[in-house]
Amino acid sequence: MGAIIKGRGAADNREGRFERYRVEPAEEAADDRGGAGGPRTEVRAERSRRIISGNDSPDLPFSRSINPYRGCEHGCIYCFARPTHAYLNLSPGLDFETRLYYKQNAAELLERELSRPGYRPQAIQLGANTDPYQPIERGIGLTRSLLEVLLRFRHPVTIVTKSHLILRDLDLLGELAKLRLCRVMVSVTTLDEALKRGLEPRTPSPRARLQAIEALARRGVPVGVLAAPMIPAVNDHELEAILKAAASAGARSAGYVLLRLPHEVAPLFERWLHDHLPLRAAHVLSRIAAMREGRLNDARFGSRMAGRGVEARLLAQRFALACRRFGLAAGERVQLEVGAFRVPADRDPQLGLDFETG
Repeated sequence: MGAIIKGRGAADNREGRFERYRVEPAEEAADDRGGAGGPRTEVRAERSRRIISGNDSPDLPFSRSINPYRGCEHGCIYCFARPTHAYLNLSPGLDFETRLYYKQNAAELLERELSRPGYRPQAIQLGANTDPYQPIERGIGLTRSLLEVLLRFRHPVTIVTKSHLILRDLDLLGELAKLRLCRVMVSVTTLDEALKRGLEPRTPSPRARLQAIEALARRGVPVGVLAAPMIPAVNDHELEAILKAAASAGARSAGYVLLRLPHEVAPLFERWLHDHLPLRAAHVLSRIAAMREGRLNDARFGSRMAGRGVEARLLAQRFALACRRFGLAAGERVQLEVGAFRVPADRDPQLGLDFETG
């Protein structure tokens, strides 16, 4: 068993796939773990040139997204976004969860892009890669500033989060919901608190996420549950229990995603298994491979989210049956309002011109 860093998902800072050199620390060297709590989180501001990203994947229910943050302090060991830190010459391991960036001009850019002549609204997804309500959002408030802009422009938005911090913005979400402009999916990976602490060390508890679903539903915000990722022989046995608990809390729809292990995520997850579930590690990896045609990852459209083979089909059938049993719409794509979109008067340059009359 390797060293487990309390409060962090990754146990090392292995190099990204673009690095030419690999550093091997001496075994006797002392680890800099920032004291008992592990490595400290570093947060830096950056200014972006654009804020709305396009998506043409047929596997995803959105075509536009905004990611206010790069990196994520939640530290989910399985996070498919970890490899993006390699583009910054940082490690998808500990760096991904400790060296974070926020786009400080995000709200300004969003106003500018929505105000462009000829802009046509489509739902924008907040949190396509990293969680828009990760812990640093509490102090920075970037996601809230984006929601304020979207409400002013009457623009549709969808959100995926693991955090009950979303309840801070119930006032904005409630107003958006009245106009049929928002939908929220709350990700619940497990109902087992001990497993949650290992898989997702800095995320809110399963109970807090269910309470968030309940509060959103009471406020009239369309809310669903995302049982993700489903990890064979780790949490896949909880699928029905997660859907039942979410439905009882007020969820109206549900989705699931099979574990994905792209690029550097695979070795990180393998080490996590050997550190946290050593007696089960080989079995878990073999089950994953059975659902990925002998590989740990399959990046092909149409199969990367759900897998292939007998076990993958059984999981899909279990999901469909549970949704029917608990009254959840499977994979529902809520039709949000796009006709209400408008550029506020204070953003319309033509309204600021002075014309002579006479």
